[in-house]
Amino acid sequence: MLQLAHKKLEVCPIARELVKKIYLVTADFPKAEQYLIVTQLPWAAVCICSNLAEGSSRISKIEKKRFYEIARASLVGIDTQIEIAVDLGYIKPEQVLTFESKLESDFRMLSKMIQKFS
Repeated sequence: MLQLAHKKLEVCPIARELVKKIYLVTADFPKAEQYLIVTQLPWAAVCICSNLAEGSSRISKIEKKRFYEIARASLVGIDTQIEIAVDLGYIKPEQVLTFESKLESDFRMLSKMIQKFS
């Protein structure tokens, strides 16, 4: 594996942990959701990691900021999709606790990263 800048970001391991948790929880979702929320949740989580990697590889501060904003937007999407999954009974409210701290810390870290470029 390449030793690139994004791997040194404090937020990256937390974002990757979020990906694992989402894959684990969506494995138990109904088959009827296979092409809907089961696809969207992991996709959004992977997009966070991808946008962090792409953003950190950019030279332009404006481009870096934009990729970090996209990563944060994916995080907000995950939060909403988890709420919907709870509403539909696919995730138990107590399971949400495993996501909350990761979502909150990722959001805070991404917001700080974005503020650096404002």
